[in-house]
This record gives sequence, C-alpha cells and structure tokens, in this order.
Amino acid sequence: MEVILLEKITNLGNLGDKVNVKAGYGRNYLVPQGKAAIATAKKIAEFEERRAELEKAAIEKLNAAQARATALGKLEVVIKHKAGDEGKLFGSVGTHNIADAITAAGSPVEKQEIRLPQGVIRHVGDYAIDIHLHADVIATLNIKIAAE
Repeated sequence: MEVILLEKITNLGNLGDKVNVKAGYGRNYLVPQGKAAIATAKKIAEFEERRAELEKAAIEKLNAAQARATALGKLEVVIKHKAGDEGKLFGSVGTHNIADAITAAGSPVEKQEIRLPQGVIRHVGDYAIDIHLHADVIATLNIKIAAE
C-alpha cells in the first residue's frame, strides 16, 4: 500500500514522503490517526495544496517538544517504593508510575512517551530514562528510586 506521510514518523519517513507500507499498518493505524493519506492522484494534489500548512504545524510541534524537553531537564524526580533490605523492590516501577511522578513534579508526560532500557525497574537506585517527545526530540531524565 502506498501512502503519503502527513507528518514525520520515526523509521518510516518525513512529511511529504511517499512510502510503501503493509496494508494493515496503513489502513488500521496511519490513515485513521491522520499521520498519512492513501497515495491517489487526488490526495497527492490535495497534499501539495496543504503542504505549507502541514510544514508550519510540524515546526510548531517540534518547537513545543523542544520546550518540553527543556522543562523536563530541570526536574528532579524521586519515586518512593516499598523495598527490602538489599534494595530490591516489592513489585516494580513501570512507565505508569514514572509518568505519574513526572506529572506530579510539574511537567505532564504520557506513559507512551517513556522508554525504559530494561522494561521495568526492580531495584533502588538512580536511572536515566529516555522520554520520546517527538521523532527528533528525546529527553533524558534522571530519576531516583528510593525505599519508603
């Protein structure tokens, strides 16, 4: 299935690129989310008319993501969790817990934006967490997991 990208998508292409994707990915994700349009002659002409508008919106999203990254860089996040004597947590800390802690600290973050290097955190300590804010902007935030 050939589609025209209406925004930059990681590992796929930039705004305006015509790419081939699997039919299910295009039909079930890209098109309904407004990230792409099926590449017909009519849609290509419509895209060319709206190109400047879409590029302006893409620049605004990038600037907003960079501003969020700057705000996240100033945060110090400490998450308290029950732990044993050796520093092993009872349970684990996942993306949902981290997103709630960052949002409570003053910078709203969705759990889908958080990338954990090892899945979940099971020990007390300091961790560097990547937050995927935009296809071009990834903020790194240091969080501390402490025992209650």
